[in-house]
Amino acid sequence: MRLFLTLLARNRLAVFGAAVLAFVVLVVLLAPLLPLADPDVTSTGDRFLRPLGGGPLLGTDHLGRDLLSRLVWGTRLSLAVGVAAAVLAGSIGAAIGVVAGYFGGSIDNVVMRGVDMLMAFPYILLALAIVAALGPGLMNALIAVAAVNVPFFARNIRGITVGIAHKEFVDAARLAGMGHGRILISEIVPNVLPVVVVAMSTTIGWMILETAGLSFLGLGSQPPQADLGSMLGEARAALITAPHTSVVPGVMILLIVMSINLLGDGVRDALDPRLRSGALSRPMAATLVDRAGVPEPKGAGLLSIEDLRTEFRVGPRRYKAVGGVSLSLAPGECVGLIGESGSGKSVTALSVMGLVASPPGVITGGAVRLEGEDLIGAPYGRLRSLRGDRVAYIFQDPLATLHPLYRVGDQLAEAIRVHHPVSRAEAGARAVKLLADVRIPNAEARARAFPHELSGGMRQRVGIAMALANEPEIIIADEPTTALDVTVQAQILSLLDDLRRKRGLAILFITHDFGVVGQLCDRVAVMYAGRIVEEGRTQEVLSAPAHPYTKRLIACVPELGGGRRRLEAIPGLPPAVDALPAGCAFAPRCAKADAACRAGEIALAGTGRKLRCLKPEVIA
Repeated sequence: MRLFLTLLARNRLAVFGAAVLAFVVLVVLLAPLLPLADPDVTSTGDRFLRPLGGGPLLGTDHLGRDLLSRLVWGTRLSLAVGVAAAVLAGSIGAAIGVVAGYFGGSIDNVVMRGVDMLMAFPYILLALAIVAALGPGLMNALIAVAAVNVPFFARNIRGITVGIAHKEFVDAARLAGMGHGRILISEIVPNVLPVVVVAMSTTIGWMILETAGLSFLGLGSQPPQADLGSMLGEARAALITAPHTSVVPGVMILLIVMSINLLGDGVRDALDPRLRSGALSRPMAATLVDRAGVPEPKGAGLLSIEDLRTEFRVGPRRYKAVGGVSLSLAPGECVGLIGESGSGKSVTALSVMGLVASPPGVITGGAVRLEGEDLIGAPYGRLRSLRGDRVAYIFQDPLATLHPLYRVGDQLAEAIRVHHPVSRAEAGARAVKLLADVRIPNAEARARAFPHELSGGMRQRVGIAMALANEPEIIIADEPTTALDVTVQAQILSLLDDLRRKRGLAILFITHDFGVVGQLCDRVAVMYAGRIVEEGRTQEVLSAPAHPYTKRLIACVPELGGGRRRLEAIPGLPPAVDALPAGCAFAPRCAKADAACRAGEIALAGTGRKLRCLKPEVIA
């Protein structure tokens, strides 16, 4: 609860909405104690008195009734009806959705077809029909508003329940002998309840508007009883001559609905862990840059990464995913970047072209120079012109990155036409040639296929073809063979190696596999906790690892045909990057660490063979 309130308090719009709503609710709750006039007492001699004119504070209506008093009591009634309608619709709709989603089959079909029939009617016409059948009145208007919103809750909750009903913990409950009723109460409902609460909080304002609409038409609150809708309905005849009689209830409706919606959005954001971290926020076109200064150029080469620092800002926390990475890439060279999951490899690669999602990602230091030009903080237009043209990216899962609704040939052609003014026919022909270049048989027919019609290896070749579409100078390959079987993996690696040698491509290859590094890479850099701990020629590092982490990581790789040996495991867990220890981040897991290793910063030292360690392994 404390975390929820803390997260909610960070949303300024939600706090504003909560403050406005709290003030309104406090006033209407204290209405019996406030010195207000009787809202139903008429005085025809005081008709249409202006606000702040010496009479009632907000003036009077067409019957001389005090508008302030009617506003307070009318708001009290409208809020009560809106909340009651939301609770009623949410409870009934959620119950229907849970039952339909859990049992499925014919029950689901019958129930949801009935819900679909209700949703086929325009909601206001359906509400009018219900009120016409039941008769005018505020209670009947409440029933009508709740009824027309039941399908909304039922359909949404049904979709969530379908996903939960087949989870492993529900299957375990069935195997434990629980009945349907107990499973629904103990397993399904607790997981659905937060969604229902959030949905209610975001629809109360809408239900207040619907109730006000029915009252405005004379089908809700009946004279002399006042709510916000009936006040607007009574004032419409004097809209020109006495506009304040319409403005007063209209402004109150605006404040209530706006404050409830702002608060509801804040509650949703605070309860959803994905929204808390910014994962579902609309990302900026390029990663946000917040660095104190630009470092002086230190290295040469086609691509030079210098003291790059990238972090994720989630509330007060700072997750330092990349903590000062320096790496260079020469034309025709392949550099491997290896390390455990979460070590910062992918974030480093994404930071090169500003592809880390902001929020929550921020580049806080360093530089990335492409032939001397610093790309960190470069205008979006410049980054866009380089992405896919001079610097290309091969993603890990092509099924997730290729558009499912477009043919692969059209996607390749689009990648070409974005950067070069060529005709559609010419781009299509080049797309077919690219597919042939990456050894896809029957390339012309495959170009007309959709991504789901291709195998994993074929899709990965399409991803490589897309990366090669504009003859880039640099390819960043983020674990492009992880999900492939060993035969297809060998073909992809051979293909990348051939293309690199024929075209002089520079490749930054991210992987977990030392075997892949040994086959493809000229140099290798080992990352741990956002930093490079060892770098050197591939064969030197693989044959004689100097950093204890590198040695333990290589020892974890099984060997075939080398006789029996113990398969090592690194004790402990990688450190949390929002609370990195002082000194060497690997020290808590290293058997050789001493007080000096934990005392302070350890630099990456060396020229050809670089090492970040005070107690290196002995190199024969």
